[in-house]
Amino acid sequence: MATTTTETTDTIDVVDPATGERLGAIPAGSPEAAGAAVARARRAFPAWARTPAAERAGALKAAAQRLREHLDEIAELATREGGKPLHQSRGGVEAAIGAIEQYAELGPLHRGRTLHGAPEATDVMRPEPRGVAALLVPWNDPIAIAGQNLAALLVTGNTVVFKPSEKTPLSAQRLVEVVAPELPDDVLVLLLGDARAGRPLVAHPDVDLVLHTGSVRTGMEIAEVCARQLCKAVLELGGKDPLIVDEGVDPRWAAEQAASGAFVNAGQVCVAVERIYVHEAVAEPFVSELVRCATELRVGAPTQEGVEMGPMVDDAQRALVEEHVADAVRRGARVLAGGETPDGPGSFYPPTVLVDVDDDMRIMREETFGPVAAVRVVRSFDEAIERANGTDYGLAATVLTPSQGHAARAAAELRAGTVKVNNVWGGAPGGGAEPRGRSGLGFGYGPELLDEVTAMKVVHLEPAPGS
Repeated sequence: MATTTTETTDTIDVVDPATGERLGAIPAGSPEAAGAAVARARRAFPAWARTPAAERAGALKAAAQRLREHLDEIAELATREGGKPLHQSRGGVEAAIGAIEQYAELGPLHRGRTLHGAPEATDVMRPEPRGVAALLVPWNDPIAIAGQNLAALLVTGNTVVFKPSEKTPLSAQRLVEVVAPELPDDVLVLLLGDARAGRPLVAHPDVDLVLHTGSVRTGMEIAEVCARQLCKAVLELGGKDPLIVDEGVDPRWAAEQAASGAFVNAGQVCVAVERIYVHEAVAEPFVSELVRCATELRVGAPTQEGVEMGPMVDDAQRALVEEHVADAVRRGARVLAGGETPDGPGSFYPPTVLVDVDDDMRIMREETFGPVAAVRVVRSFDEAIERANGTDYGLAATVLTPSQGHAARAAAELRAGTVKVNNVWGGAPGGGAEPRGRSGLGFGYGPELLDEVTAMKVVHLEPAPGS
C-alpha cells in the first residue's frame, strides 16, 4: 500500500473557494516528514525495479479500473477544494484514467537499442528506472497531472514520493488511497504539506528525479537545487500564451474560441489564452462577440449543473488578477466586461475583457492565471507573430486563420512548445512537447516522458575465453 507521512504538529486548512467552508486540514510538512517519505520509497525501489514491466503495467491497469469505480467521488472532492465546475473535474479524473491506461500499455514496449559491435559480442542500450522520484503537482488540474506522471514513473520501475498542492490535497489523498491496494508497500508515498514539505523533498540527497508542474518561481528554485545535486528535473512551468486572430476569420467563431481559452477553469490553466492579437480588419466584430461570450458565461457554484465557470482557487490568486487589471486600467486599458470583484462569499472573479492594452502592461507580460481576455489590435499577421513572440515564456500558442500559408508560418515561427491552428484545445493523444524559455524543461507528455524518467545504460556482453 501507499504510505501517507504526517509527522508534523502544524496544519493547513483546506477551504472550499466557492463558499469559504473549511473542508479539512493537512499537516504542513517538515524535513523529518520528507526524509521519512524518501526513505520508504528508497527501500521499496530495488524490488519494484526488478518487477517485470508487464507486472508493473498490470498493477497500473488494475489501479485505473479502481479509479473508474471512484470517479464521481474524486471529481466531487476536486471540485469542492479547487472550484472547477463538476463536469470539468470529472474530465480531469477521466484524463488521469486514460493516461494510466496509456502508459500501462507503453511501458512494457519502451525500447532501448541494439548496437553493432564484434560478431561474438552483444551490445545494447537499455533504459532503466532512475530511482526515487519526487512528484510535485499543482492545484489547477491535480488529478489529471498526477495520473499521467505517476503512471509514467511507476510503469518504468521508479518509486515515487508524491506531494500534491496544499490547496487541493484531499482529492490527491483519495486518489492514492484508491490505487494503493494495487501497488506494493511504499512504491507510492504520499507527502502532504506546503513548501515546508516540498523544499526538503526536492533537496533530499536520495531523490534521483524531480517532476514539477507549477509556477516559474518554484520551478527555477527546483532547477537550481537539482543543478547543484546533478539531479534530473522535468519542469512544466507558467505560460503567457498568445492567440492570434487573423483577418478573414468568422468573428463569432473566433470569439468563442478565445472565450473558451481565456475563461475555462476561471483562466487557471497552464495553456490558457492570456494575450490576444486580433487583426484590425476583424477587431470590432470580434471584440463585440467576445464581450457577449463573457457576459453570457454562466458563473456560479461549481457543483451546480450548467455552471460553466466557478470561483478562483483562493483570494490570493484573485488578488493577483485584480492587480493586473488595475495596472492595465491605470495605463489606459478599457474594461468592456467584468473587471469588478463581486460581493459575497467565495473567491469569484467575473469573465473580463480588456481592450487598448499595451505590451508593457503586467497583463501582457506576467502570467495572470485568471479569467481575463486582454485584446490588442494589430495591423498585420507579421506584427501579430512578432508580438506573440515578445515574451520570456513559450508554453503554447494558437492562431485562428483561413490562410494555409499563415498557418504554416505560425507553426514554424511561433516560439512555443505547442502550436495550435484553428482550435485552442486541439491535439491528438500521445503528443509530447518541450516548453521554451521560462516555461520549462523536458517532455512532460507522450511516449517521450518515458525517456525523461529513465536513464540509458550501455551493456557490452561477450563470452569468456574457453566458454
